[in-house]
Amino acid sequence: MTVTGIITAIVFGLIIGALARLLVPGKQNIPIWLTIIVGLVGAFIGTFIARALNLRTSGWNFWETIFQIVVAVILVVLVSNLWARRGARH
Repeated sequence: MTVTGIITAIVFGLIIGALARLLVPGKQNIPIWLTIIVGLVGAFIGTFIARALNLRTSGWNFWETIFQIVVAVILVVLVSNLWARRGARH
């Protein structure tokens, strides 16, 4: 990945994190900074999956975006459950 690609992934990751949180039903009691991190991780993992499947990852790619959003949604569910359990212990 180039520097431009990394910056684009970060910006897109911010958007993906927010979108993933909107797609998960119910209320997620996680802070916004954690949503941003989840979006970034989802964006990088989604891009990795797209590359592993030999999909074009330069420019905008529909399937890459779908993988990124799906991974971010899964991560939002996992992180929100873990975050809720963490708060229940204190």
